[in-house]
Amino acid sequence: MQVRPVTTAGATRTLMRWLLLGEWRAHPVRALTAVAAITVGVALGFAIHLINAAAFNEFSAAVQSLSGQADVQVSGTEALFDEDIYPRLAGRPEVAVASPVLEISASLPGGEEPLKLLGLDVFRAGFITPDLVGAPASGVAGDTLGSDALFLSPAAQQWLNARDGSNIAFMTGTETVTLRVAGSLQRARVGQRLGVMDIGAAQWRFGRLGKLSRVDLKLRDGVDRNAFQATLARELARDYPGRFRVAQPNDADQESRTSNMSRAYRVNLSVLALVALFTGAFLVFSTQALSVMRRRSQFALLRVLGFERRELLRQVLVEGATLGVVGSLLGIAGGYAIAAAALRFFGGDLGAGYFAGVQPQAQFTPVAAMVYFALGVGVALLGCAAPAWEAARAAPAIALKSGADEVALARLARPWPALACLAVAAVMSRLPPVAGLPVFGYLSIALLLLGGIALMPRIAAAAFRSAHERWTAAMASRAATGQRAIPAVPTLTLGRLANASGQAGIALGGVLSSFSLMVAMAIMVASFRVSVDNWILQVLPADLYARIASAGGTAGLTPREQEAIRAAPGIARAEFLRLRSVSLAADRPNVALLARDIDPAQPEKAMVLVGEQVAQPGGKLPRAWVSEAMADLYRIRPGDTLPLPLAGAAVPFFVAGIWRDYARVSGAVMLERADYVRLTGDHDASDAALWLDRGASAADATVALKRLPFGATLGIEEPSAIRALSLRIFDRSFAVTYLLEAIAIVIGLFGVAATFSAQTLARAREFGMLRHIGVTRRQILGILAFEGGALTGLGIATGFALGWAISLILVHVVNPQSFHWTMEMHYPWPLLGTVAAALLVASMLTALASGRQALSGDPIRAVREDW
Repeated sequence: MQVRPVTTAGATRTLMRWLLLGEWRAHPVRALTAVAAITVGVALGFAIHLINAAAFNEFSAAVQSLSGQADVQVSGTEALFDEDIYPRLAGRPEVAVASPVLEISASLPGGEEPLKLLGLDVFRAGFITPDLVGAPASGVAGDTLGSDALFLSPAAQQWLNARDGSNIAFMTGTETVTLRVAGSLQRARVGQRLGVMDIGAAQWRFGRLGKLSRVDLKLRDGVDRNAFQATLARELARDYPGRFRVAQPNDADQESRTSNMSRAYRVNLSVLALVALFTGAFLVFSTQALSVMRRRSQFALLRVLGFERRELLRQVLVEGATLGVVGSLLGIAGGYAIAAAALRFFGGDLGAGYFAGVQPQAQFTPVAAMVYFALGVGVALLGCAAPAWEAARAAPAIALKSGADEVALARLARPWPALACLAVAAVMSRLPPVAGLPVFGYLSIALLLLGGIALMPRIAAAAFRSAHERWTAAMASRAATGQRAIPAVPTLTLGRLANASGQAGIALGGVLSSFSLMVAMAIMVASFRVSVDNWILQVLPADLYARIASAGGTAGLTPREQEAIRAAPGIARAEFLRLRSVSLAADRPNVALLARDIDPAQPEKAMVLVGEQVAQPGGKLPRAWVSEAMADLYRIRPGDTLPLPLAGAAVPFFVAGIWRDYARVSGAVMLERADYVRLTGDHDASDAALWLDRGASAADATVALKRLPFGATLGIEEPSAIRALSLRIFDRSFAVTYLLEAIAIVIGLFGVAATFSAQTLARAREFGMLRHIGVTRRQILGILAFEGGALTGLGIATGFALGWAISLILVHVVNPQSFHWTMEMHYPWPLLGTVAAALLVASMLTALASGRQALSGDPIRAVREDW
């Protein structure tokens, strides 16, 4: 009679639970490390998503609040345009109300940030943007028309520490304008810094007579907005070519401008945040592979007793998925807490300056939470898929035999999948961006990691077999000369590593992933930082730099003040720069326009040129030089003709070359200041570069400049101070990247500790056998330390090579496709050496500590399963 094993669903679930909990109790550190990696990855990714989403939504809502109930908006390709267009717009029969708006970035004396100030016609704004009409503190409605009356949002009042009735000074040129806080904007958004005053007073006070920034149009009932917008756009393009933009508030172009302003930064930050999660996948793989290898005989016995292959496959997948579920749940909770804290204390800026001036609140989004939860669980399942498949495929008769571990790992060491991943990665690294994002660059990095880690067993086998052969030959030569004493520790260590390369490859999976990604990020950040530093040194050739000590668009130097600076004692030469912005595409942020004094024969002294300059045939057009970002975004090449909106007309310029600019990711164009003044009549300047007389000191020249009638408003800096400030801003912008880099290092250290600890404890029988044949306890500890150092050394060498390859993609593919600039490679050797040494020491100490625990038992009991 045949006896069939009796299994029920309940019994199977109980057995699976016992297996899971028993494994966790046996190796808690290894499981907790994998859970921690997934938790950190999910938490950082989810937190950055929430922060970016909150800041982006709040910024968009703030922009929408400035538009109110407008149906159509007419703005200029330049920051300001003549108000002569207003009667034409207001007089159209389809328009019910036309509200003129003057937007000013008002400079504060000595202030680092300007205040956004709107000039409105309150009689018309009340129909379109009633939330922007101030409430006079005096209760007198006519106070809204006061020539010095300013209404502030609550956030602006708190920021400026201003109360009703107090006075606030603003800069216009080098002079100050004092305005009275006449009331508040009670319905302004939380955290929105904004000031409003009468448009006529704003034009007069800030020297913008006859100028507007936009006109908000409210259409009559029944008018088709889209048809009206299209008709008006065609008419204005016909009568005023390249001068006006016609759009609807928060339309697709506005959303694109807001998104493009920071999209590359946000996406790259999110990808970097998932580095820990990606590392967690390999830690899960290492955890589950070692677990399956250690329990092969147990699984084989279960198969003999009636456990089905699919049930065994499900068991290993459930174990990996449990790691992912626990880590993802903790990560979602932790990510929300991190986002709430970051927004509460640091705002939505994240150090990059894209969303300054808004105060967003963290909003839990279930859809995003589910996505990151699924990502964490999916990564865990991906990590345990190969071990689960191997456990299910193992033949019970073979698996019951001791010493078949390397046979089980042979299937995981096949080279062709790894080589295929590397080949596809090489091809993808050459592909163009998708929708402006380096999608294929990210995929090539992922495939490089997969391919490199999959090749690790082969690399370990080749390296250690070669080392073993060399050592054996050396020992044979030593024996031939009569020296019979052969060191036991390196002989036994190299012999095991040469014949157990599969286990070595698994042990190095988490080490290789974390260290290679850390190396790649460190090289990328160092390359960027050193390139920025070198760029700063090149673009700051003067001895001193002077500007009005106020940020914003209302401070500046008049021609008379420029001549006074030139004539100041100790000043040999002065060059001036005018900074503006223009719009070249409706769906992109504005481009910076820099007009500066340039030597026509040597333009490379004024900028860092990329490639050769192109000579203009005929020389009839004024010349322009575009930044790398602008050339990439707008598909401009040297020799092209570039129309720029200046003084109400589209002026053609000859593109003479491309220059490097790390300051403006949206693009910049540089003109000769003489051409700019001739075309616009604008003689004012924003900055001055000053060269000193021979023998004159910077301190004496600074004192002389401060003695000028307007000297108190000047900010004067030496290049070294500007360089230090720029690098501090750089470090602040990359603070999150530094944090992610540190987390990758910590996870790598814990991964090393957990992996070597688990492997050492699983080899108790091997150590018992070595004790039986005469190997001392001290020698076994020496073997473990040697082995840990050799494995980690190989992992560090391979990780550096893999990290270097990834850094090439980051520097030469991801950064140019994301931020549209190039940089040179630089290597932070002290940091890389320190981390490598820490990993090496951690592995050796962990192996020793685990070895002491594994050797604490009786050698006879350690080998009892082999009797």
